Amino acid sequence: MFDFLEGYDLLGAFWVTVQLTVYSALGSLIWGTLLTGMKVSPVPLMRGFATAYVNVVRNIPLTVIIVCSSLGLYQTLSITLGASNSKDISFRLAVLALIAYTSAFVCEALRSGINTVPIGQAEAARALGLSFTQVLRLIILPQAFRAVVNPLSNVLIALTKNTTVASAIGVAEASYLMKGMIEAEAQLMLIAAVFAFGFIILTLPTGLILGWVSKKVAVKR
Repeated sequence: MFDFLEGYDLLGAFWVTVQLTVYSALGSLIWGTLLTGMKVSPVPLMRGFATAYVNVVRNIPLTVIIVCSSLGLYQTLSITLGASNSKDISFRLAVLALIAYTSAFVCEALRSGINTVPIGQAEAARALGLSFTQVLRLIILPQAFRAVVNPLSNVLIALTKNTTVASAIGVAEASYLMKGMIEAEAQLMLIAAVFAFGFIILTLPTGLILGWVSKKVAVKR
């Protein structure tokens, strides 16, 4: 029944999806955390930049961001991000676009976590002579991260599914292979079922594991 899968690198396609997810998740966590710090910063310029970035990026379709990264950065400005061939260039541009998009949601999730931290803790830390950066790094963010494991897991699951948009610029991930198989084979329902099951395998354990982590690290108040 699944003979039509012969000749297709199904595992390779899903491996590209996993790579897109991991690299984009790490980059989004870093950039999203920096945006969060800017958004709660006492410096008006930094707050304005972070607020504008989040509001603008969240309201632009991911497909537009990914296509513009290819057309604008590579084809117009000849930015290759250190890659030497079109396959690697497309992959890296897709990661960059996913980071730019997902970090806005990471920022909002972390900001909601910061709101759960009693303001008295920050005031006490400042009274002890800690700087804003030290208060954020040592007092606020550790508690904020513990409070938003579940929201961040939802962002990660959404990111895994959003990697399918990378096929718009020729990244050979799972949905790119699925499109080619649908065009070449006459097994539409079986192909859809195989790829749907593949994404369930990727996302379901993520939700279950991070849900368990959320209960373990929850801040008791």
